[in-house]
Amino acid sequence: MTDMNTPGGIDPTTMTSFALWQQLKFTVNRFEIRAGGKQGPMVALAQQKRLALKEEVSFYADEAQTQKLFGFRSRSVMDLAATYDITDGQGQQIGWFKKDFGASMLRSTWLMGVPHQQLEGRGQERNQAVALLRRFADISWPIHFDFKASNDAELLSVSRGWGIRDAYDCQLPVAPNGARLDWRVAACLAVACDVLMAR
Repeated sequence: MTDMNTPGGIDPTTMTSFALWQQLKFTVNRFEIRAGGKQGPMVALAQQKRLALKEEVSFYADEAQTQKLFGFRSRSVMDLAATYDITDGQGQQIGWFKKDFGASMLRSTWLMGVPHQQLEGRGQERNQAVALLRRFADISWPIHFDFKASNDAELLSVSRGWGIRDAYDCQLPVAPNGARLDWRVAACLAVACDVLMAR
């Protein structure tokens, strides 16, 4: 059974919002996750190695990367329609997601599930025009992803404004089961929206 307690005493299903900040490094992509917004406390640091055969992002509690909190990893190598498993610090699955390859031809679209919350949903870029424009001009367009449950209830919104440095505002409204989407799953989806956007 998945341990629902995370370091810092944060209940995974009660976080209402967080900010995601990208830090560009030479060999890795790094992201800071800050609870409540960009001025809030850092609750996780994500790192993605570039040019890896299997796409993988790990989230740590500290800069020294001594404590892994959670992460996601593709099940297959170099697959445009790969499924990604989201696991906790002990390697137990807490969720999954995959790209809807057909729908993503026009705008990036994701399918996702969180078994321990009995949630499944779909995420998609809100603005069709921006989705098409960024395929021809790779600049930091403002983008917005909406993730919704099968009954159309909103689970997560991920938005990025204009700017050189990628910064996202992530909101987690109350889910259909009365709780909020597990913030660890939300953080993985938010990072995936950035690093896998062009795939």
